[in-house]
Parts: sequence; C-alpha cells; structure tokens
Amino acid sequence: MKAALREFWASCTPAARLVFAVTFALIVAGVLIWTAYSAETARTRLRTAVTTLQAHAHQVDGQADEIERLRGKPTAPASQTDLRTLIQNQANAAGLARALGRVDATDADQVQVVFGSIAYAEWLAWIDRLEMQQVRLAACRIEALSARGMVSVTATLVRARPK
Repeated sequence: MKAALREFWASCTPAARLVFAVTFALIVAGVLIWTAYSAETARTRLRTAVTTLQAHAHQVDGQADEIERLRGKPTAPASQTDLRTLIQNQANAAGLARALGRVDATDADQVQVVFGSIAYAEWLAWIDRLEMQQVRLAACRIEALSARGMVSVTATLVRARPK
C-alpha cells in the first residue's frame, strides 16, 4: 500500500501535489476547528451545570444543617391531658369545631375523628399543630368533596410514645 501511494505521489504533477497538500491541510484545519468549537460548547454547558449543582449542594448543606439543628432540639413534653379532650381543644383553638363531626376515644391513647367538610389546607395545618402536641396520625381516609379544596376526613390519632 505504501509503495502504491509513493508511486501515485511520484506520478502527480507539482500542481496536483499542491492541490492535494492544500486539501489535506484544509481538512485537518477543519477537524481541529470543529474539535475546538465542540470542546468550547461542552465547557460552557458544563460550567452552567457545575454552577447549578454547586447551588443545589449549598441548599442541601443548609437543609442538612437545619435537620441537625432540629434533631438536637428537645421535643415538647407530651400533654398529660386526656387525648379526646386535647383533640377537642385543639379543634376549637383552630376554629374547626364547626367541621368536627365526631371524636370517639377507643382507648386512653387513641381517638377517631370525623370531619364532615373541611378545607384540606386547614386539615394539614391542624395535623401539624397536633404533632407539636405529640399526637400523630395513625390512619386516615380523605375524600374530596364537590366544593374546590374541601374534603371529608376520617382519621385515627394516637398519642406518640417517647423514644
């Protein structure tokens, strides 16, 4: 193959050799320019991605610090009030007594509540407040009502046990 190429090159006129050399140089230059352009484009995309990932990592670090801070925070002592009374008082304090249909105590540390019609956002806020009182949601059935954002809820609440 080498011999065939040498023979071909030797049989070419100087003008043809010049055309081949210039064509080869242009092809090599084109490949180099395309490679440099691709590398620059990739570098720009990666720089943007790295900046985004650094911001995300900073946010995750902040969340991790917050989790550690909250884990170290002492929990509020569980209320010694009867659970049924505590639930009723919390519903009254949140202005949900009108929506509260029933509160049945199954035992000292477990109650079942029924809300006929309550705004879903109010329900979630109320559950958050109960968790601060060391009361957790054990079971729940939520059904959407025809009015936008309104639900009916049947839930079992239990007093959280100390760890």
